[in-house]
Amino acid sequence: MVDRHFSLPSMAELYDHFHFWGCSPDDDFYLEAVMEARSVLDVGCGTGLLLRKAREHGHTGRLVGLDPADAMLEVGRRDRDDVEWTLGDLVKGPYDGEAPPLEEGGFDLVVMTGHAFQVFLTDEETRENLTRVRRLLAPEGRLIFETRNPAARGWEAWNPERVRTVRGPEGRSATSVHRLERVEGDLVTFTSTYTLEGRGEIGSSRSTLRFPDAGTVRSLLGEAGLRTTALYGYWDRSPLTDTSEEIIVFARPA
Repeated sequence: MVDRHFSLPSMAELYDHFHFWGCSPDDDFYLEAVMEARSVLDVGCGTGLLLRKAREHGHTGRLVGLDPADAMLEVGRRDRDDVEWTLGDLVKGPYDGEAPPLEEGGFDLVVMTGHAFQVFLTDEETRENLTRVRRLLAPEGRLIFETRNPAARGWEAWNPERVRTVRGPEGRSATSVHRLERVEGDLVTFTSTYTLEGRGEIGSSRSTLRFPDAGTVRSLLGEAGLRTTALYGYWDRSPLTDTSEEIIVFARPA
């Protein structure tokens, strides 16, 4: 789940405890795609766990992690110095004025994992970011991302009765609780609270995510110059249905 609160240093240290490798079935799915590409841009990479795992598995090409939270990137930097950790976003590019821009046509693969696509809240914002992706892709490159299927109404699970507990730093228990606040059209607003054993509450946040349907996603991709090549409903590449939890998207420059 995308949660901008992890951009704080105290929370960034917890991120990999809540999102450890192997906790989600999409880990191997994305790793396979990254290993097949020579140059990869991970948009909203967080701590860059996917790219770090790719290096561990022998990827020898170019790997770039792009994220607007320096605290998240710092976790990745401490682990590996053979990944290009870039503070910035797709539209503005690198925030460091002295850093080189992301070159157009420079990537065989662009990925957005962890439902990062859902932070784009309007058609205009989504088109702007997807247009930038299209320019960054090589002619035969591809974009892969996922967004929650609104038909599955996944936000109904965001309630205080569902507490997630993991082993955090120094073996202490860490918990997260998500509380649904409101649903307005395809925008869902919720709050998240995190606690750590021995410290109590260490962070809380309020976030809004967009839940576009498959037709909207296809349309926005087309308007940005990208053609949808596949839509799946789960990580085993099963067909997208009304009951699928995910909308997994493959696209290429049109």
